[in-house]
Amino acid sequence: MIKVAITGNIASGKSQVEQYISKIGYAVYDTDIIAHDILDELTDFYGYDVFTGGKIDRKKLGELVFSDNNIKKKLEEIIHPLVKDKILLLFEQHNSDKFIFISVPLLYEAGFESLFDKVLLITINPKLQLERLIMRNNLNEEQAKLRIDSQISQDYKINNADYIISNNGTLEDLFSSVDKFLAQLGSEQ
Repeated sequence: MIKVAITGNIASGKSQVEQYISKIGYAVYDTDIIAHDILDELTDFYGYDVFTGGKIDRKKLGELVFSDNNIKKKLEEIIHPLVKDKILLLFEQHNSDKFIFISVPLLYEAGFESLFDKVLLITINPKLQLERLIMRNNLNEEQAKLRIDSQISQDYKINNADYIISNNGTLEDLFSSVDKFLAQLGSEQ
C-alpha cells in the first residue's frame, strides 16, 4: 500500500482534491474531520469558554487559537497525538488497498510527513488564497492573514513535497492535474 498525504495551506483546494479522488474510488480521509471529532469529545479545554450546546464552537475556538500562539500550542499538544493514532489505525484498516490518501493540512507543522510514502502538495497564489479564505470563512482580511500566517510557508512545503499541483485555475484544470498525478503515481508502483 502506498500512503499518500494530501497537504497544502489553508484555502488551497485540498477539499476539492479529496472529494475528486474519493469519487474515483480510493480511500480518502481528512484529518480536519478527525480533529473536529476529537474536539467534540473534549469536555474541557483548559477552562476556555469554547463550547455551545455541549459541542466545540469552532468559530469561538478559532478566534481564541489564532489570537494566542500559546493556546494554539496547548491545543495541538492534545490533538496531534490523537490524530496520529487515528492515521496509524487507518493504515492498518486499509493495508490491503493499493493506495490510501489522507488529507493533512498541518502535515509539516505536526511532523507527520514521515508517516507517509508520498506527499501531494496543493499550491495556490497567495492573493487568490486570501480572497478565497475571506469569502469561504466570512473573515476580515486581518483574521484571514492570521490563519494563513499560522502555517508553515508554502515555499517550504514546495521544497519538501513529492508532487505539486497548482490550483490557480478552474476546477476542471485542478481535476485534470489530479488525473495526471494519479496516473504518475500508478506508474511508479
